[in-house]
Amino acid sequence: MNKWWNKLTEPLSNKEGRKLNKTKYLIAIGIIGVLIILTSNWFQPSDPPSPALDEGNVQSQSGEGAAAAQTPEMTDSISQLEKEYEKQLKPLLENIQGVSAVDIMINLSSTHKKVYDKNLIVGKQTTKENDKNGGEREIEDYSREQQLVLVRQGDREVPLLTQTSKPDVSGVFVTAEGVDQMQVKAWVVEAVSRVLDVPTHRISVLPKQ
Repeated sequence: MNKWWNKLTEPLSNKEGRKLNKTKYLIAIGIIGVLIILTSNWFQPSDPPSPALDEGNVQSQSGEGAAAAQTPEMTDSISQLEKEYEKQLKPLLENIQGVSAVDIMINLSSTHKKVYDKNLIVGKQTTKENDKNGGEREIEDYSREQQLVLVRQGDREVPLLTQTSKPDVSGVFVTAEGVDQMQVKAWVVEAVSRVLDVPTHRISVLPKQ
């Protein structure tokens, strides 16, 4: 470092000790300043790279719209229900006159819906206030809270189940022999609609090749 400094300051004076003119002096000072800046950048630690966003965290932070997202357990349950529905409906459709070789696909939007009993707790709080003129007023504050009704089963308490409803059907696709006849196709559509409680516009029935 001393050698570099001597070389940089050497041009500031000549061998007779006389000072250089003002222009050369300013140029030398500018060069020294640039070198100091470059040297400080070399020794300054680089900024650590920003950590990559975890895909799972991004999905979990993407809003309550993730409520539409389904866990693997829910997906498996829905898939099992769909297969059960298809297995039960296939022989029923094949019993319709003129219908045979039925293949069916059912899409469910959810699993069984369970409704639990809840207690509604309503609270009321009254506060009296006095103003600076000697007047008095009452402020009433109401609160509402719902709590699950728990029942004991063995050594534990569980929520009281009051209702279980069938899952919503988002679509049904049927292929079969014989449904190229309009009347037969209408029978199939009506049967699917009544059994699954699904509107007819969500049912597609096509003849097999």
